[in-house]
Amino acid sequence: MDPENLTPQAFDEIAARFRLLSDSTRLRLLHALRAGEKSTGELVQIVGTSQPNISKHLSLLRQAGFVSRRQEGTSVYYGITDHSVFELCEVVCGGLEREIQRRRQALGTPVRS
Repeated sequence: MDPENLTPQAFDEIAARFRLLSDSTRLRLLHALRAGEKSTGELVQIVGTSQPNISKHLSLLRQAGFVSRRQEGTSVYYGITDHSVFELCEVVCGGLEREIQRRRQALGTPVRS
């Protein structure tokens, strides 16, 4: 997507994608799935919230194309379909880490590696 030619609709779609990633439960789900496909039950245990809540968030992530869903018997498994989300997370985390280091240096607090 050429940033110079973005339409108002494109900006709305980009904003919607960022809003989807602005929820900590959805970020934790994506992080849990980074290591590979997991069942809904496994995700409930890892994230530590209710099954209906996990299902709601997974549904939103699936609609956006971030995750896939596969049923095997009575179990449902989810996996990452758009790995570019992790590149975005790494950029944000790197920026956050630099900001924390900058603040510590400004306060004269030693920075740990």
